[in-house]
Amino acid sequence: MIRPAQLLRLGHIIRVLLRHGVDEFVEGTRVYRPLRLLRSLLLIRPSSGRSIPRGQRVRESLQELGPIFVKFGQTLSTRRDLLPRDVADELAKLQDDVPPFASSAAREALAGFYGRPVEQVFDRFDSEPMAAASIAQCHGARLADGREVVLKILRPGVRKQIRRDLDLMYAMARLVLRLWPDYRQLRPVEVVAEYEKVILDELDLMREAAAASQLRRNFDGSELLYIPEVHWDYCRPGVLVTERIHGIPIGDIDALNARGVDMAILAARGVEIFFTQVFRHNFFHADMHPGNIFVDAGTPESPSYIAVDFGIVGSLDPRDQQYLAENFLAFFQRDYQRVARLHVNSGWVPRDTRLDEVESAFRTVCEPIFNRPLSQISFGQFLVRLFTVARRFGMEVQPQLILLQKTLLNIEGLGRELYPDLDLWKTAHPILEEWMDERVSGRAIINRLREQLPTVGESLQEFPQVIHGLLQQASEGQLEIRVRTSGIDELREENRELARRRNVAMAGAAILIAAAVLIGLDANPVWLGWAAGGTGVWLLLKARS
Repeated sequence: MIRPAQLLRLGHIIRVLLRHGVDEFVEGTRVYRPLRLLRSLLLIRPSSGRSIPRGQRVRESLQELGPIFVKFGQTLSTRRDLLPRDVADELAKLQDDVPPFASSAAREALAGFYGRPVEQVFDRFDSEPMAAASIAQCHGARLADGREVVLKILRPGVRKQIRRDLDLMYAMARLVLRLWPDYRQLRPVEVVAEYEKVILDELDLMREAAAASQLRRNFDGSELLYIPEVHWDYCRPGVLVTERIHGIPIGDIDALNARGVDMAILAARGVEIFFTQVFRHNFFHADMHPGNIFVDAGTPESPSYIAVDFGIVGSLDPRDQQYLAENFLAFFQRDYQRVARLHVNSGWVPRDTRLDEVESAFRTVCEPIFNRPLSQISFGQFLVRLFTVARRFGMEVQPQLILLQKTLLNIEGLGRELYPDLDLWKTAHPILEEWMDERVSGRAIINRLREQLPTVGESLQEFPQVIHGLLQQASEGQLEIRVRTSGIDELREENRELARRRNVAMAGAAILIAAAVLIGLDANPVWLGWAAGGTGVWLLLKARS
């Protein structure tokens, strides 16, 4: 139930939006009538600021409402293909042009984190902030050894503000379920819970430091992406200290063109970075809006990216990762039956769903996309379409995929802005196919077996106890075996075939385990382990045929 304090907050949100004249966007729709009534009840005059550009009014209303609404505006700003240009330009200012908090408050916060005045910690501290965002703001500084760094400091009171709005979001989600039970499959409470996890993680700057270090290791030596070094000795839960980087903001298209940057390569590398993070590393920067991305234009014909702000990162369950890759490949091969089967096998759609109906629905929605040039096909829009169709067949919202979808929409919008003719499929296809091939290679299978050896060993230790228990039940007459007798002849034949396949599979698995042990022990000769591995893989494939 919505508490009185939450009703007051909801009323405040509505008042702010109406006062800034944001209701202009829904004039002429059914939503406008109750808004007009609300404006009368709340004694709010029609906005006298309609002469102010509408984009500015939207931005200022979001800034006034606080961090969660600023985050929403930041996400919208990356999709210029979905917004009027004037609104997108204003929302882009939310990336790093939010009003800063006082430098005295920053100094006070730092003194609390370090237990001493900031002048005793850093050789120099710049009172003027470099950038300010919804959660934190950044200041330049210099360490005692002369290295230039950036301090990211949480805004005072930000935790309390976010907690208040999260509680309101939970209350609204529960109210939706109570008033409209049909929306249960959208899982609004779970979606809010996923967002809560993301936003609260973003408030722990030690977690962000760890994420930055992981990304830096993943791209160590890469020409695609550079991640600044974390100075761990100076990091605290409320302050992050990293190497100071220099580059051209990704949104400064004029500066990039003036330096002669190859925009086609830059856009393609952005897509490559995303798919590399999602499928090869399974650890991705999930807040890649223009305020967090810079370009190293030292070599204009081979530009690279520099990323900052790692408060939101994501990863996928291996099954979701596998099915997502297969969905992309099947979609671009127009294999809609495969797409339908993948949705059922993954559990995204109930198992009793008719495959032919799902296949037909996907074909109807997706086929028109292929009437356009491949360079104009949107991966982000494809994901939106997939999930929209799937929901018609009872698919529940997958909260773990929302972050991925948001990130893909962001990076795709960024790529289109840099190079409108960007062919995402040309860049992504080789990465996906190579990753899929690696997943089914003999080396990958053996590596997975080596990882599972400890678990297998524990199971084998318990095996005699299980057999002893079964024998004891049998001797005492307590062992029961239930058999269904429908189609007994066919069942017997099927059992014989299953037994044959099981025996072959067990032999293959045993040989694979032996191969993994031989390879792990560097047995001599070296070829013996790999030969055994090949034999094991062949037997497993034969068992499936």
